Amino acid sequence: MKNALNWFEITAIDLDRATRFYETLLGISLNRTEFMGTPMAIFSHEKPGVGGALVKDPNRKPGGSGSLVYLDASDKLDACLERAERAGGAVVFPRTAIGENGFIAFVRDSEGNVIGLHSMR
Repeated sequence: MKNALNWFEITAIDLDRATRFYETLLGISLNRTEFMGTPMAIFSHEKPGVGGALVKDPNRKPGGSGSLVYLDASDKLDACLERAERAGGAVVFPRTAIGENGFIAFVRDSEGNVIGLHSMR
């Protein structure tokens, strides 16, 4: 097994709002598409590599007490945290050193999900 994770999905009730949140938070663009009738906004990723998407799935609900996904905030963690509220979310756990593994923080997104951000610096 090269990576324990190969795909992730972050549930969104309002995919437009969630897409704006993550594009603003991370300073990136997401690719809107549909897969088997399910609307998605896909995070850019190298192939092979770990990929993921925001997903509007009526069978799942966003929330802050389930699985925790860490998104790459390399060299921009502080900037991401500064943009979190403006993007429609909130910082729920500030930048915290985790020794030789860098820094993490948690943000509540526009849909109510809590996501982790990770940076080595």
